[in-house]
Amino acid sequence: MPPLSKLLSKFNKDDRLVLEFLIEKIFSLDWDGLDIKKLKGYDDIYRLRKGKLRVIFYKRKSSISIINIKHRNDKTYKF
Repeated sequence: MPPLSKLLSKFNKDDRLVLEFLIEKIFSLDWDGLDIKKLKGYDDIYRLRKGKLRVIFYKRKSSISIINIKHRNDKTYKF
């Protein structure tokens, strides 16, 4: 998994601000109002959708790790 700063560096300033806010909410477990769903076929991998942005992460007990951050396309969910 690439470091979070490297994933965020691929986005423009406006997208980075939105993503930083969303990532804070993910890590604080304050998921109210977020479009988060568990991915089919996985017990602990989730996706957060905000417009065309996708944050793929896994949550095991109290541990959360970001797997990928991308704009939605055909390869977004292939990891």
